[in-house]
Amino acid sequence: MLFGTYKFLFLFLPVTVCGYYLLLKINRYSMEKVWLVAASLFFYAQGSKAFFPYFAGGIVLNYAAGTILGRWQKEGILRKVFFAFAVLANLALLGYYKYMDFFIDNVNMLFGTGYAHWNLALPVGISFFTFQQIAFLADSYRHETQEYDFLNYALFITFFPQLIVGPIVHHKEMIPQFENPDNRRVNYENIAGGLMIFWIGCAKKVLLSDPLTTDAQQFFSNISGGIVFTDAWYYSVAYTVSYYFDLSGYADMAIGLGRMFNIIIPQNFQSPYKALNFQEYWRRWHMTLSRFLSAYVFRSVYQKKSRFRNYYVATIVTFFVSGFWHGAGWTFVLWGLVNGIFVCIAAWRSRHGKKMHKAPAFLLTAMGVVGTRILFVSQTFQDAWMVYQGLFNFSCAEGTGIDRCISCVLQAVSYLMEKGFHGALLVFAAGICWFAPNTGQIMDRHRNHMASLCYAWVLMLLCILNMSRTVPFLYFQF
Repeated sequence: MLFGTYKFLFLFLPVTVCGYYLLLKINRYSMEKVWLVAASLFFYAQGSKAFFPYFAGGIVLNYAAGTILGRWQKEGILRKVFFAFAVLANLALLGYYKYMDFFIDNVNMLFGTGYAHWNLALPVGISFFTFQQIAFLADSYRHETQEYDFLNYALFITFFPQLIVGPIVHHKEMIPQFENPDNRRVNYENIAGGLMIFWIGCAKKVLLSDPLTTDAQQFFSNISGGIVFTDAWYYSVAYTVSYYFDLSGYADMAIGLGRMFNIIIPQNFQSPYKALNFQEYWRRWHMTLSRFLSAYVFRSVYQKKSRFRNYYVATIVTFFVSGFWHGAGWTFVLWGLVNGIFVCIAAWRSRHGKKMHKAPAFLLTAMGVVGTRILFVSQTFQDAWMVYQGLFNFSCAEGTGIDRCISCVLQAVSYLMEKGFHGALLVFAAGICWFAPNTGQIMDRHRNHMASLCYAWVLMLLCILNMSRTVPFLYFQF
């Protein structure tokens, strides 16, 4: 079930919100939590019916394993083995569904075999809730979890706003909110603010991302030789911009939905395309994923005084894991490694006090983001290479020297004008990325909940009028 659909907006969401607050008025036996868990399980089952029993069983087993680890005081090899087995069980389930065909491809390539793909359907959200459950197990192993009851843990994993595409939440920031008595009341300011944030996210998705994504994916799905610079740059930038609005749009909708239930979900994007280097970019992009990888991968590798486990090695390992997590393909792995190298370069420059003027720093970072996104979206290395060649294929430009540069600029402007609506939309969307305030900044400026409701109504009408064709969120494939 997608957020931006009539079924969700006019049936599931109103019933869930109204049922939640009606049960809060009864105020007995935490029935509002039971209601939210049941609604969230129903929500998940709409997208992954076949996987649903494994999802529900995994919640029970991970809770049991985490509870055992938290109570197991005596350190020893047996406790380590139990922890390792619990983590590997989660990774095995993720690997089976997400990486089996990738494994078959590599076996066939290495040994000349011809095993057929299993074509397993990727369960919705498996990459996200797997990380959340592994974090719970790791913290339980470190004795950093409390004695959570099962209902709170189940709500932490299943809470439908962030269940399928994040943000990746942590038990320490979510479960205390479920237990906070101040959150068990109607808060009209939260409801109004939540609606505004939700519709800002929906507008990002429906009005900006979907048209650009549809246009760009047709190009990247049918790549052939002889790409000229206008096509290569336009579609690469279009996909980069649309990808941001797709992900940040979902994050905003999740944050807005959470606030309607008085639950604060952490911010996931903070104007990443305004970054001046890749260190800053990754502090602003998918921040909850970066936080998880930093806490559970980087810190497991990094040792401050070690020559071989230093910052740069830990960074490369972390981005290797990030690339492999994003998708089952070597293009994703290389994408992660290249990002890691760019972060290391930025860290080295910062450490040695090497500064660059804002304009070239911004331009180089933006070009790096677009360049790595080409690798991310391309189906093969060959496709990516043809697009990279196209970026510098100025064969259609006339003249030499400065005349050739002017010809390129004029052709780029003419190309955008020929694209009509999509060209204007790309310029408008890019302008928002680079110059407009992000959702958090907008909400800081608009604290009047009546004004928030008015803005929400306007955005809602615009979105509903443009929901004739719903495009799935891009992260559903990861």
